[in-house]
Amino acid sequence: MEREAVEFSLPDGRLIELMRVRDPRARRLRLSVDERGARLTLPPRSSLVAAERFLHEHGDWLAAQITRYTVDALPTLVRGETRALPLRGGMAALDWQEGRFTRLHQDDTGALTFTTGARAGDAALRRALRDFYEAQARADVGRWLPHYLPTLPRAPRRVRLKVMSSQWGSLAPDGTMALDLGLVLARPSAFEYVLVHELCHLVRADHSRAFWHEVEARFPQWRAERDYFHAEGRRLKAMMRALLAA
Repeated sequence: MEREAVEFSLPDGRLIELMRVRDPRARRLRLSVDERGARLTLPPRSSLVAAERFLHEHGDWLAAQITRYTVDALPTLVRGETRALPLRGGMAALDWQEGRFTRLHQDDTGALTFTTGARAGDAALRRALRDFYEAQARADVGRWLPHYLPTLPRAPRRVRLKVMSSQWGSLAPDGTMALDLGLVLARPSAFEYVLVHELCHLVRADHSRAFWHEVEARFPQWRAERDYFHAEGRRLKAMMRALLAA
């Protein structure tokens, strides 16, 4: 796989660095953007002239995505300054107070309070935030899972939450389910869809028509949630990485 960093001028005049990658597995030109920058993937025989034309044809889209993924556009965790955090498809108001222990708590109104010890550094804040997000995600899974278990041959062996680079979930042969921690930032219906998707792999291990029939039977609105991830997935993952510096 060949990689080369090149400069590209956006329609609004901004000059950006773009990673041009020639991938032997690629079948078409593909442009993607996340918080790490822009990437253009080329098939082995695609010409640089065609790649340049492709970039110009998608220049407006690229400019919008670059703006969306700038550091300033992503949420950050700064002690005493951050006033809202993403959660379940929205932004929850955040207050700060000093205390003996460093922890993040949500009250009955949905507001968040970050209590910090006097000597708590950035690493402690990120650990507390990660613990909070994981607890919230586990609470959601615990609320939804009992509804689906009676229709499954067995329960997942265990559920792990972690920051995943591209997938939203996976199911190991031993029945261990992994879910991306960034799902707790998505709208709840999208999170539930991913859970159902992975649960259905307990019935069918593939992505055959029979598998999607199992998903449809349990979660008829799955197509809308899949479209949601196509539109918002990269940003959700970028927000989680930015907040946890992962």
